This record gives sequence, C-alpha cells and structure tokens, in this order.
Amino acid sequence: MKLAIFSDNFYPELGGIQDSIALLGKELSNKGHQVNFYVPECQAKDFTVAKLPAEEINLGKNVKIIRFFSLPVPSPTKQSRMVIPTGLRWLELKKFNPDIIHTHTFFGLGIEALTAGRFLKKPVIGTNHFSITEYGCYYPKFCQEWFKRNSLKYVIWYYNNCDFVTAPSQTVFTEMLEYGFYKPHQVLSNQIDLAVFNRKYDKQKAKERFKLSDNTIVFAGKLAREKNIDIVIRAVELVKREVKDINFAIAGHGSDREKLKELAKDLHIEKEVKFMGTFNHKTLAKLYRASDIFTIASTSESQSMVLLQAMACGLPVIGVNWRALPEYINRHNGYTVPANNPKAMADKIIHLLRHEYERKSLGQGGLAYVQQFSAPNIAKEWEKLYGETIINYGKSA
Repeated sequence: MKLAIFSDNFYPELGGIQDSIALLGKELSNKGHQVNFYVPECQAKDFTVAKLPAEEINLGKNVKIIRFFSLPVPSPTKQSRMVIPTGLRWLELKKFNPDIIHTHTFFGLGIEALTAGRFLKKPVIGTNHFSITEYGCYYPKFCQEWFKRNSLKYVIWYYNNCDFVTAPSQTVFTEMLEYGFYKPHQVLSNQIDLAVFNRKYDKQKAKERFKLSDNTIVFAGKLAREKNIDIVIRAVELVKREVKDINFAIAGHGSDREKLKELAKDLHIEKEVKFMGTFNHKTLAKLYRASDIFTIASTSESQSMVLLQAMACGLPVIGVNWRALPEYINRHNGYTVPANNPKAMADKIIHLLRHEYERKSLGQGGLAYVQQFSAPNIAKEWEKLYGETIINYGKSA
C-alpha cells in the first residue's frame, strides 16, 4: 500500500504521539509499504531542546518525510509548530497518489489531509489522540467552559468528515458520541518499542548510574499543567514521613519546571525530587529500570505512552482514575486512585514500597500486558484497517 500520513506533531518534538507515529511508519516500511509523512518543518533549536542530533529521522528506505513551512506555537515543550493550511497541498500528494490518507491531527495539516481526500477521492482515516476538553486549564476561568464546548464541537465536526476514525481509548469516543459524533470508529492502541523498553538493563547498576535510592518513584513526560505533577510531589512529601529515603525522579522538560521545583522547595523535599532532564529512549528505559514504581496524576490522557513504556520495563504503576488511565491500569499491573488526591496516591506508594512481592508481581503483570502493544502487532491491526477502509470506500464511491 501507499500511505500518506499527516501530523502537526512529529519528530523532533518530544511526546508519545510523535513516538507512536514514527514507530508506525517504520514498522509499515519494514512490511514493504510506501509511507509518506507530511509534517511541519522544524528548526535547529527543536533538536537542541530534545537533545537530538540536528538531522532528519531515518525510518527506513520506504519512508519519505515531506516538511511544510510552519510557525512556532506556544506549548509546554517549546517545540510545537503549526502549518497554516492553504488548501493547495493536495497537489504535493497527487504525485504520490496514495491508496489512503491517515491524519493524526485536526488543525493545520489535518485540514490539508481532508482537502486532499476530497480532491484526490481517497479515503481518510482520522486518529484522535486528544482529550481536548482537558486543555481548558490554559484559559482564564471565565471562558474555560466556552473553550471546552466549542473546541469539542470543532473536533467532532472534523472527525465527522473522515471516513473512519480511531482513538487509543474508549473514553475519547464516549465524549465524542455524546456530542454528535457518528462516523464508524474503533479503539486502536498506539504501539511501543519493546526492543528499547524492556527489562534487559540491570536494576542495581541503573540505580547507581542515576544515584537513586531503593525507594524511587518515577514520572516521564511534559512538565505541563495538565499532567498534575504537583499532585505527585505533594504525595511524596506525605510518603517521606514514612519512607525516609524516598526519591521522585522526573524526566522531561516543560513550562512548569520552575514552578514544580519551587513547590518541592516549599515542601522541603527538594533533595528527594530530582529533575533529571530530557532523555533519549534508551536512557529513559534505564531510568525506568532504576525506579521501583511509575506514578501518573495526569487528567488529560487519551492513553499515555510513558505508562506503557514503564510497564514494559517491569514497573508497577499508580495512576489516577480519570480518562483513559483506568482502561490500561488493572489489578494485574497496578492501582488507580482518585484524581487530585495526594493522600490517596501517597497511601498506595507506601503500600507498594513496603510489599516487595506484590510490587514485583504487578511489574510482571504489566510486562505481560503490554506485549499486545508491540510495534509488529499494532502494525498488523493498521494493515487490516487500511485495507478494509479502502475496500469500503470503493464500494461507496
């Protein structure tokens, strides 16, 4: 097949969506498919922020990356960019003549994907990676409800113009269906790289490398408001009263870094809360191995790739009972706790740190659970869905 994939979020910008899209393209290329990515251009500083070499990512001989002029947009990672839609970029696709178009975004390049589908008479699959209403926290309180209502209307309009829609969790569709979404749809997970995220790194050596204690919890991701990292920091302050050598390792970068460091200082746990910086995947996998529990208090997740990566490295997980997290956290791999409740999270952290057998059992359960999300397995699902969508589009044309 010839596949055209559109996204406003792409390498070198850091994030689970970006990782998943690139990994999918690489796996489809390995299977002999031709994949063209249509993504924003980037600047040298975008590589610098991510601590990556300033060169294009190599996803295989069958993958071509076409970048369009883009503008920087404010974001916690300071890497986000947006392509202003012109309605003319379908001309670039005409030469490639794809069998199907897959859009991972509903803004700039997402509009170009819909336009290309109409002009070239090709089926369009849309993937919604966002729980859009959870981003109202970036707006003043007096207009948060307005933002939530109108942003959701726009998202539903967009995906109702696709031929088929996927999302990595049912919670995304539950909200969309309530507000007028009606297109054929399916939950389809993102994929993780089990060749990188696994248990091959020695735990004790990893702890020594990062100078972490035998009671370490970890989070990786954007240091952004919707991730609610402050909840975990407040939980750590409570845990310290019972577990004196508690460490909280935080990997990533973002606009909330200084606020979080100040909070840790105010709570007198600045030595326990360790801001590790931004890592590449191999180093991040080693950090997971150096840790004992993965924690996430985010209320904006449509899946959480870092959650699955941590499971793949053998960690038990503690997450909030909100959005997609309870779809992926179960009694075999971890615990869920109420959102915005540091005490509840602290209680579960203390419990797992004091019960080594259960901690290891849940870690083993998570490792077994995530095997289904390997890149080869998810690529097979996409091959099947692409084929079915092409056939159904032909019948309706």
